Amino acid sequence: MLKRIATAVVLIPIVMLLVLRAPVPVLAVVAAAVALIAVQEFLKLMEGYGAQPLRLPTYIFVGLCFLFLAASAAAGETPQLSALKFVLGLGFACAIAPFLFLTIGLRRAQMSGAYPAAAASAFAFVYIALPMAMLVQLRQQWAGAFWLLYLLLVVWAGDIFAYFVGRSLGRHLMAPRISPKKTWEGAAASLAASLVAGILLFTYALQISSFLLRVGLIERRDGLFGLEKPELWPIVLLTVALNIAAQLGDLVESLIKRGAGAKDSGSILPGHGGMLDRIDALLFAAPILWFYVAALFPPARPW
Repeated sequence: MLKRIATAVVLIPIVMLLVLRAPVPVLAVVAAAVALIAVQEFLKLMEGYGAQPLRLPTYIFVGLCFLFLAASAAAGETPQLSALKFVLGLGFACAIAPFLFLTIGLRRAQMSGAYPAAAASAFAFVYIALPMAMLVQLRQQWAGAFWLLYLLLVVWAGDIFAYFVGRSLGRHLMAPRISPKKTWEGAAASLAASLVAGILLFTYALQISSFLLRVGLIERRDGLFGLEKPELWPIVLLTVALNIAAQLGDLVESLIKRGAGAKDSGSILPGHGGMLDRIDALLFAAPILWFYVAALFPPARPW
């Protein structure tokens, strides 16, 4: 537990600084590095299923997609145009990924291994790289830094309370075959903690944004201004959706690891396991928030 806490104490300030202050192209590079590490761990897990992944082609494909994202961010496009280019560019990447990896698989000596390898690479892109790219694209939207702050706090609060409440008070197992330590008590505590974090953040959105602007952690376009009393019911519903998605993301990754016969996806983060272990909840929650902010209810310009 001490290693887990120490790692969090070191990583959280770094992540917050990147999310709030780093230029979007820099954030894209960091997100690409995180995605590539998680993809590497995922492809290693696929060996437990008998697949021999197409490692180098997958890394190149993921890297090129983040290069496209960084170039788009560096061009200084409007949030609407950046979102449109993101949908067209990454949608095209998702469409061609299966065919590209199957074509590369033609070179395999054993034909029986071509499809599993191509499927693993295509799924790695959709499961890991695409949600990570959505986090970067979210940063390009109006109040992007504030929305990312909201997402991280909601997911982290839920994860922390699920861990500690589940360990101390958990009695009713949620999915014993998939994750023997997860309990319904921990899940309820996770939802409650996420709701508290989300409601408090938006209740004091103007004050928090003003403080972050005053200390130089955000630019004005990245804060939530002009909404002194934002409606809370949409945020409550959104927070519930994000928490459920985050908990499902955790369970799905546990399913993948258990099927591969592994306890953790890696060992890069002491006390937490691998990179995929750390971002599994975000991978499910990120698409929901991106869709809400960029497509469903795009916020008005904050000045």
